[in-house]
Amino acid sequence: MKPSKNWAVFIQPSTLKLASFVETLVEPVICRETAKKIELGLHEALVNAVVHGNLSNPKKVIRVRRILTPNWFVWQIQDEGLGIVKNKRISSLPLKIDVNSGRGIYLIHKCFDDVRWSRKGNRLQLSLKK
Repeated sequence: MKPSKNWAVFIQPSTLKLASFVETLVEPVICRETAKKIELGLHEALVNAVVHGNLSNPKKVIRVRRILTPNWFVWQIQDEGLGIVKNKRISSLPLKIDVNSGRGIYLIHKCFDDVRWSRKGNRLQLSLKK
């Protein structure tokens, strides 16, 4: 595949120091309000990839492909983990506020127009219509 300004691949060590990485991923988004929404969703997805996917192992990495089309912003986030099982990919808010998981995936669904998982569950595609 020929490199293009319409897509780019980023490799990030499996760490929770994500602020500057998220800023880099959102650079093409001009609207500040939209960028903030995307930053929240990407941050939640990256934290999940580091903590749940890579089990906070600093020797593992997170791969992100950013794709820009005329109508969509797309980010594909992949960790080196075993993947999230289908019944854990729920987009509704957990019933109890103090549960240990589920809020991040709920926020991700609120921040993007389209959320898709790979069959294995270790790659998440997040899309927002321009």
